[in-house]
Amino acid sequence: MNEVLKAMKERRSIRAFQPTMPPKADLEQIIEAGLYAPSGKGEQAAIIVAVTNQDLRDKLAAANAKIGGWKEGFDPFYGAPAVLVVLGRKDWFTHVYDGSLVMGNLMLAAHSLGLGSIWIHRAKEEFEQPEYQQLLKDLGVEGEWEGIGHCAIGYVSGKVPAPAPRKDGRVFWVE
Repeated sequence: MNEVLKAMKERRSIRAFQPTMPPKADLEQIIEAGLYAPSGKGEQAAIIVAVTNQDLRDKLAAANAKIGGWKEGFDPFYGAPAVLVVLGRKDWFTHVYDGSLVMGNLMLAAHSLGLGSIWIHRAKEEFEQPEYQQLLKDLGVEGEWEGIGHCAIGYVSGKVPAPAPRKDGRVFWVE
């Protein structure tokens, strides 16, 4: 089977990660794959904030848990040591779609390198907060950005989940 199709069928959302940080070279390859995602009119209107700093990662997790309504101390990133935050440029009409494609590429690339990943929501709400808007400014990011998602990445702790059966009745041919 084609390796890309195989990766698409085998990749799973991981909800338990080891604390060991993946090599930076692997994270760079994953990020590069995200940057090659298709985008509306080729605008490339999505960016990635790569968070490997433990303190910032933990602050993001706490903010995410609060937005999600979880108890203090819950880790919505399931222990993943690296979080790649994808944001879309608000003034671009396909920014949510473009960012979603970046997220897909990130997760497939992580899987292809033997790492686990999961898409965690609430980046939109996080990056509406002044603290995270300031983070973008501090990083030199100009303009208005909307959080699309967090791609939490790390080594899988435990077994990779089995695939759920695919639902019938989801394809309609017009020939």
